Amino acid sequence: MAHLLREVGLDFVGTAPVRHVFAREITAPPETVHRALADDVSGWTEWFSAVTLARPLDDGARREIRLKGGTRFEETILAAKSPELYAYRIDITNTPGARAMVEEWRLAPAGTGTRVQWTFAVDGTAPFRFAFGLARPGVGRAFRDAVTALDKRLTP
Repeated sequence: MAHLLREVGLDFVGTAPVRHVFAREITAPPETVHRALADDVSGWTEWFSAVTLARPLDDGARREIRLKGGTRFEETILAAKSPELYAYRIDITNTPGARAMVEEWRLAPAGTGTRVQWTFAVDGTAPFRFAFGLARPGVGRAFRDAVTALDKRLTP
């Protein structure tokens, strides 16, 4: 069953009750990484193994994402113009207990490569927040694997 989540902005990333923040340095330059995140939405299935479907909606203003296991998201892009930031709010999901979710990707030069920082900010029922907290190691592993695969895809 789909749930409509609370409409929040980028500031939610700093105020969410539960936040997972992960970072990793890769060799691809920031502009190339940003293009892969923001412009090649359908390409996410090639490097983020949990993603089984990724497609832009409304001329790129929104996205539809499906994950292994059946989780679905409809998202609104909050920031995509700057090469340092890509962020989206999850508007609709079938995840029980979720009330608000934002994901933010920050990109910064690191030598000739990029420092990629991903923040997954959420609010929900007490059981949802507890479960999301327990999921931190798995979410971190998924991030590390995805960013490593993205770097391999982007660098010859």
